[in-house]
Amino acid sequence: MVQNIYNQSCTHLLAVDCIIFGYLQDELKLLLFKRRIEPAKGQWSLVGGWVQDNESVEDAAYRVLYGITGLKDLFLEQVQVFSEPDRDPGGRVLSVAFYALIRIDKQDEELIKKNSSSWFAISKLPKLIFDHDKMLEKALEKLRKKASIELIGRQLLPEEFTILQLRKLYSAIFQREFDPGNFRKKIMSTGILKRLDTKDKSMSKKGAYYYTYKDRSEDLFTDHIVRYL
Repeated sequence: MVQNIYNQSCTHLLAVDCIIFGYLQDELKLLLFKRRIEPAKGQWSLVGGWVQDNESVEDAAYRVLYGITGLKDLFLEQVQVFSEPDRDPGGRVLSVAFYALIRIDKQDEELIKKNSSSWFAISKLPKLIFDHDKMLEKALEKLRKKASIELIGRQLLPEEFTILQLRKLYSAIFQREFDPGNFRKKIMSTGILKRLDTKDKSMSKKGAYYYTYKDRSEDLFTDHIVRYL
């Protein structure tokens, strides 16, 4: 009886779409690729793929990410399920959207080229297929919410960075400027960062100290710091 109910149910295709964020030259970037199949072949798309019978949606997303960037153990968070009946003109497709944060300098550039992929600043995006603009919008909401309660940076900045570089990252994420003095004060009050002895002297002779994230075993601290920046 149970088997008959399953057989009578409608068949839907299940996909994952990955909103892949990176940070380069003071801009938040999005990784896109040119779609290889119809409909919308050759148009700019989020990076995605089908969920196989033997994997979870999370496993599928990690597989897709590795296949295009060559990177493992990436930060990944589910955005939401997109299930409008007409969202994909090719068929009845449900898509689970995830956003990921990666270090662009650590990507496999040959894989990026092989997959016809390119990085775009979020302020200068081409037209995206289907409902991918809605996916991006929801992913940005998630990212900004995360950055409002945690110190974003581990997954996007180099291991050593200045407070200026961190502030520019936040400006890129929120698309607005932060007061330098207030930003530094709030960030330093968390105890999350450790000042190094080396300086970046590219901007001035005096230079700016480099910082790195403390190992979580070094100290007890809270990440809830940016909500009032």
